[in-house]
Amino acid sequence: MSDTTTQINFKKDDETYSILENTLREGALKMLQQALEIEIQQFLDKHSSKVDENGHREIVRNGYHPARDIVTGIGQFSVKAPRVDDRKLPTTEERFTSKILPKYMRKIPTVDNLLPVLYLKGISSNGFQDGLTSILGEGAKGLSASNIVRLKKSWETDYDSWSKRSLEGKEYEYIWVDGIHFNIRLEDERSCILVILGADKDGNKELIAVEDGFRESELSWREMLESLKIRGLVTPPKLAIGDGALGFWKALSKVYPSTKRQRCWVHKTANILDKMPKKVQLKAKSLIHEMYMAETEENARGAYKHFVNVYESKYPRAVNCLTKDEDDLFSFYGFPGIHWIHIRTTNPIESTFATVRLRTKRTKGCGSRLATLTMVWKLCCEAEKRWYRLRGSELINNVIRGDFFKDGILKEVA
Repeated sequence: MSDTTTQINFKKDDETYSILENTLREGALKMLQQALEIEIQQFLDKHSSKVDENGHREIVRNGYHPARDIVTGIGQFSVKAPRVDDRKLPTTEERFTSKILPKYMRKIPTVDNLLPVLYLKGISSNGFQDGLTSILGEGAKGLSASNIVRLKKSWETDYDSWSKRSLEGKEYEYIWVDGIHFNIRLEDERSCILVILGADKDGNKELIAVEDGFRESELSWREMLESLKIRGLVTPPKLAIGDGALGFWKALSKVYPSTKRQRCWVHKTANILDKMPKKVQLKAKSLIHEMYMAETEENARGAYKHFVNVYESKYPRAVNCLTKDEDDLFSFYGFPGIHWIHIRTTNPIESTFATVRLRTKRTKGCGSRLATLTMVWKLCCEAEKRWYRLRGSELINNVIRGDFFKDGILKEVA
């Protein structure tokens, strides 16, 4: 590689990333490379008139800095940033420092991501500046405590408007729900955050609602669902996906009684195995896996009956955990097969909060209800930018029309 080209090597795993994903990443890295080259060239051009007695430029390129790994939203890559020999610049003039790639940067986070996480982890507003500086570097010092307070207030205003927005004309064919318990400063340790995500008629995943609730109670969920209905969400979702929280299912039957139910298989698997000794969990897990990964509902129910026959006498509590929700475990077979990967679990919500959810005691020093809700909402909004469209989104029109699917395959009505 020539001495005038920024050296960037993307650390990719061919088994992890598709050809398309790698192409997109490489394209982004080329843009970064070009930006760094333009930046350094602009600095050299600015000082091109500075020459010695022999007419040679005093401010010149000087190879590269040592390689360093940078973690970004598109993956990790190694950068050898260009270096300038500007020692002959007068002390009154600023030396070259890349604004694009600051000297000590190792990660490329965003303030929109970091502030909510810091808050939910229990750091006070006065401690944000130190926390951000340690992560983002010296450039974060411009975020004073007063600036952060103003930023939080503006987010609170945005959340308040968002939570009251009109939903006229909106329609969500699938919704995912969960009650999220954080290691955060809630005013009541029995409270949690209730979250609803939805897939619209085009297959796009969208954040629908974020509210606080009392132990995922029926009343809390019903208030949330009634609010959506009052604000215009009058068309019932075709399918709701959630865990075993009875409060939601009772509320759903009263607000959107025609919506079908799908229990999350990840939660169900964990709940069943928790009632069995470790020595049999591996085998039991493989049998559960056969139920929800079967290609037909008939085969799935066959695996279901086999599990019951094998374990009912020795582990009745585990089997009861499975059988009590039989009607809600196999609903996904009546929807397009290409959608199954999306609708068998509550993974869209789980993955969104994986980095901050901790089912432990609340943080000392409670924050306000609105501030906490705002920070959770802000994290959701940032995560929403990375949500993928549903596979097979063109089949959602069939779901809207109520077309009949058997084992994931569209069937013509005679």
